[in-house]
Amino acid sequence: MSDMDDMDDDMSGNSGEAAFEGEDLGLDLLEEELRRAAAILDPVPPELRQIAVEAFALHDLDAQIAELTFDSMVDAIPVRGATDVPRMLTFHAGGVTVDVELTVRGLMGQVLPPQTAGVEVLSGPVSGSPLETDAMGRFTYDRPPAGPFALRLRTDEGVLVTDWLTA
Repeated sequence: MSDMDDMDDDMSGNSGEAAFEGEDLGLDLLEEELRRAAAILDPVPPELRQIAVEAFALHDLDAQIAELTFDSMVDAIPVRGATDVPRMLTFHAGGVTVDVELTVRGLMGQVLPPQTAGVEVLSGPVSGSPLETDAMGRFTYDRPPAGPFALRLRTDEGVLVTDWLTA
C-alpha cells in the first residue's frame, strides 16, 4: 500500500471508524474492570442496598416531589451554647409548603396554605400511623423518625412526597 492510499483512507474515515470502535470496546472493558474492582474494594453495604430497595418500594409514581428548601442544620447559623435545638425543615411543591420541626420527642409540622391532609411518616417498608392535619394544617407525630425518613401527604389536590432525609 502506498502513502497515497493511507491518506485516502484517513480522509474517507475508514481507519478512523475502526479506531473509534476499538476505543469504545476499550472503554467498555475498562468500565467493567472498574466496576469489578469497586465491588471488591468498596462494596455497597447491605443495609444501604436494603434502604434503597425499601425507598423505591414506597415511591408514588403519581406523587409530586416536595423539595427541601430549608434545613436548619445546613442553612441556619448555630447559636452558641444551645443544646437540643430542634431541626427546622421546609419543603415546597407547587403552591404547597410543608414546615416541619424535628426534635428528640418527635416531629410537628404545618401544611401551608392551611388545609386538611392525611400525613404518613415513611421510614422503611411500613409507613407510620396515619395522621390527619387539623383545620390550620398542623400535625404531630410522637416518635422521632429513626434513620432515613420522608413524609407523604394526601390532599384534595393529590399526593405529595417530601425528599428523603436522615433524622
